Amino acid sequence: MEHSEHTEPRAPGLIGSVSGLVKTTLRLVLSRLELALAELSDVRDHLVKLAVLFALSILAALFAIGFGTATLVVLLWDALGWKILLILAVVFAVVAYLLVQAVMGRIRSGSLALPATMAELKADRDMLL
Repeated sequence: MEHSEHTEPRAPGLIGSVSGLVKTTLRLVLSRLELALAELSDVRDHLVKLAVLFALSILAALFAIGFGTATLVVLLWDALGWKILLILAVVFAVVAYLLVQAVMGRIRSGSLALPATMAELKADRDMLL
């Protein structure tokens, strides 16, 4: 029997089709995994920068609040007495509430939600179903 170089390719059949489907599915999963990892890396970098900026801003704010409060108490003690401490406590409570609401608004905005990955996964789901 001679083996010629010009043989016709055989039809893949069921095994070939399943094999092709598995390969395509694996490529799709790997592609989506690479996209998710790239976005997670970006999110991690943003979180580190956000944490450092947040820590520095908290430190600066604490110094400003401390010195400002001490100055107000000294300046207004003769006129208001202990009431200045109550006024400042209420002011700080309101400011803290507003800051917490601002942080929650940023979290709800979805900036950490991996939008490109989620869009691709939704498109894949829609295509398959």
